[in-house]
Amino acid sequence: MNMSLDIAWKSLNKKKEELCGDTVEIIKTEDSDILLLSDGMGSGVKANILSTLTTKIMGTMLKNGATIEECVTTIAKTLPVCQTRQVAYSTFSILQIYKDGKASLIEYDNPGGILIRDGRHKDVPFIVRELEGKIIREYHFNVCYGDYYILMSDGVIHAGVGKNKGFGWPRGEVVRYAERYCSSGVSSSRLMSMISNRCNVLYGGEPGDDTTVITIKVTEPKTVNLFTGPPVNKEDDERLMQAFMETPGRKIICGGTSATIGARYLNKPLKASLTYYDPDIPPTAELEGIDMVTEGVLTLNRTVQMLSGYNAGKVDEPFFNRLYGKDGAAQLGKVLVEECTQLNLFVGRALNETYQAASLPFDLSIRQRLVEQLIKECEKMGKRVTIKYY
Repeated sequence: MNMSLDIAWKSLNKKKEELCGDTVEIIKTEDSDILLLSDGMGSGVKANILSTLTTKIMGTMLKNGATIEECVTTIAKTLPVCQTRQVAYSTFSILQIYKDGKASLIEYDNPGGILIRDGRHKDVPFIVRELEGKIIREYHFNVCYGDYYILMSDGVIHAGVGKNKGFGWPRGEVVRYAERYCSSGVSSSRLMSMISNRCNVLYGGEPGDDTTVITIKVTEPKTVNLFTGPPVNKEDDERLMQAFMETPGRKIICGGTSATIGARYLNKPLKASLTYYDPDIPPTAELEGIDMVTEGVLTLNRTVQMLSGYNAGKVDEPFFNRLYGKDGAAQLGKVLVEECTQLNLFVGRALNETYQAASLPFDLSIRQRLVEQLIKECEKMGKRVTIKYY
């Protein structure tokens, strides 16, 4: 089964807390994707440390081939039960989806995960096991294209307690809320945003608990190839373009000089638009054989800012209004957030005297810094990224 995962997540900090007590870890191995969600007891610094320890320990062990039993045993010995409350210092959910379509979900004291298939909630059978005194729910199932999976901390089902909804937001209501949107094929990021924003509304803008939502959509691989910056040696123009065009996936060129190289290689006219949808972002262009052509540095800079905001959890209706805009940066951002699972970068290292920053080392251009930031933000979103320099 040739499938990929579109992953999105967001955390709301408990009111007056600078750190979130929930931690999310995304790990990619050769044969699977592993998502971990841990909820530390309490809130603030202590909870953050506890949940971070849980995800880091488990993530490292799973990546190195440890079994669930070994992970739980290690956590049980590392993070003992609170003697006063007789509850665990940290709860967790572990979702592992293999490339062949098989999946497993392990839950300890977190709300049950949700599977939406063909727009409807689907119950997944589970077994209950006791490991080191901890009651674990264990699910094994096969995934299908178009499936949505939702993992959450208990801040979601507690949303609105004592405020708009005296008894919180029960899991069944979360299911029905998600079903309304999944039937339309909504992106994972959009679904995550709607659930998270709904929680915030129920809390009256002041979350009474750390609240985390992870959404996963199973899709076919979506590869994006992005070429930016001319090669150091002009003789490499054709070599770069040949590799760029022969790599399967969507084709995007960022930069005027880069677009000119593409037009020369393809022997097609470059048609520049004169329409400004944003006064700060230069217009896009058209080139037959290329899916998107944008300006370089200014467009990349705005795109990186949007991705950074997304990864920082600043995902709300105004964000999506910007993301769905018509300017080049918005178009590129939307592709990278919602329509990309694999990003292949083809980067020329020739310096542009116009954009070089005087305060930086002579061999580091603004474009190069933006590419490095782009890689960082895309990897945070769970995208696989490769890069070739010329």
